[in-house]
Order: sequence, then C-alpha cells, then structure tokens
Amino acid sequence: MKDAAISQHLFSGALSGFAGAVLLQPLDLLKTRIQQGDVAQQRTRNTTIIWRTAGDIVKQDGVKGLWRGTTATLMRNVPGVALYMTSLTRLRAVMAKSPYFAVQEMRETKDGVKTVLPKVSNKGNLIAGATARVAVGLLLNPFSVVKARFESGLYSYKTLTGSLISVLRSGPSESMRGVLASSLRDAPHAGLFVVLYEAVKREATFLAPNVYPTTIHSFSAASAGAIATMATHPFDVIKTKMQVRSEERYQGFISTTCRIWQQRGVFGFFDGVSLRLSRKVLGSVIGWAVFEGVLLLIHKGDQ
Repeated sequence: MKDAAISQHLFSGALSGFAGAVLLQPLDLLKTRIQQGDVAQQRTRNTTIIWRTAGDIVKQDGVKGLWRGTTATLMRNVPGVALYMTSLTRLRAVMAKSPYFAVQEMRETKDGVKTVLPKVSNKGNLIAGATARVAVGLLLNPFSVVKARFESGLYSYKTLTGSLISVLRSGPSESMRGVLASSLRDAPHAGLFVVLYEAVKREATFLAPNVYPTTIHSFSAASAGAIATMATHPFDVIKTKMQVRSEERYQGFISTTCRIWQQRGVFGFFDGVSLRLSRKVLGSVIGWAVFEGVLLLIHKGDQ
C-alpha cells in the first residue's frame, strides 16, 4: 500500500470515527450508566429505565449532559477507527495475495466500482477483522478506560489530560483494566462484522447493481452490525463493570462475570443491549458509509 493510500485510509477512518462519536455519544453515555449499576430494576421495562436515566441526566446537567465524555470518546474513537480501518485494509491487501485467502469466485455487476477495498475470502475477512480490532483495542485501552469513567459520572476527573495521566500512573492494573473482556468482545464482533458486511454488500451489489453505493454500504453495515453486536454484548457489560467500578469484586474477569450472574442471571449480561445495538448499527452505517464513500470519491478524483 502506497503512502498516499495509507493517508487516504487514515483520513477516511478518522472522519468516520469523528462523525459517529459526535452524533451517537448520548447512546454511549446512557449505555454506560445503565450497565455500571449493581442491580437493575428487573420489573421495570427497558425503555422506562432508559428514559428515566436520560431524564435524570438532563435534570442534573441539562441537554448538554447527554454529551458528557464526548472529548474522551473523540480521543479514543478518532485515532481508533482510523487505525482500525487502515490496518484492516492493509491486512486484507496482504492476504489477498495469498491463494489461501484469495477470493475464488467473484460475480461481476454491470455498473461501475462500488468499492475500492481489497477482497478476500470469508476466513480472510474473519481473521483480518479480529486481528486488526484487537490490536487497536490493546493499544488504546487506556483511552477506553478514561472514556468509560468520564461517562459513568462516578469519578471526579476535572480534565481529560489529568484523568489519562492518573490512569497511566496507576500502572497496567488500571490502564489495561477490562482488556480481556474487550478482546473477547472485539475479536468475534469485528471478525463477524467484516464477514457479514462483505457478504451482504456482495449480494446486494449483484441483486441491485443500479442502487447508489452509499445505500448498499449503509444497508450492509446495519445488517452486519446488528448481528455482531447481539452475539458479543455480554462481554461489553463485563468490560464496563471492570473499567468503572473500583470495588474488589470487579477487579477480575471471572469475579466480575460471577457477580453479574449472581445478581441478575443471564439478563444481567444484556443490560443496555438496546442502546448498544442502536449505537452500533447507526455507528456502523455512518462509519462505513463515510469511509467507503470518501475512498470512492478520492478514487474517482484520481481517475
């Protein structure tokens, strides 16, 4: 991949990360607030809990309170999405040269190019997605911890820089908190997402060759995002508990998992699932539509 191509992917990824972070921060905030508690109100409808939580935030901090932690989210998501998209594309480009991961059969459509991304087999997409996502997650985990704590409202951090320094000074036990749960969530989520996204996009392009590319990218991302999110949500609940709760019972992956099970049973692992589902579906639509759309525009401009 040439330096120009790398910069284009970094720019497209950063732009998609910025758009998703700013527009969807309230969903992230509400999800964190609901997941961080010990015992959810089991007899209360999920929508009631969401509206009640949102109402409490607005009553205390105004509407702008719903965007609490946006700066921390931008600090995590803009470089995170840029690095993920770029490394994913680079991995797929390398894997496409191997007969083991190369696409054996491709159906061609009648219209022009709907994607400029490398094409590999399903197993190639699964490995590339999981590898790229976990690697970026490990690198940026300290920022994920800061993001979760800013959203939780349980910490009296005054500045973003101060909070990051505080987490880093506490050593790996704090800066890497929840990294196992994050990896167990991110690896299957990213792997499944890329496989499903490419499969849906391929079929949609073949069946509806005249549909505008952005529509196909959006539909493909929404479908893939919904399935991958539902399959990996329990690990997101565990990660949030570990990153925002300081009690001893939430220090380890196994102890946190057992605690959630004791308090809420299987339902405890799906706290905030509707919010994360909405966030991931909309985020996937915005992220991939922007990412592929910008790359297509650059590609056409270079021709």
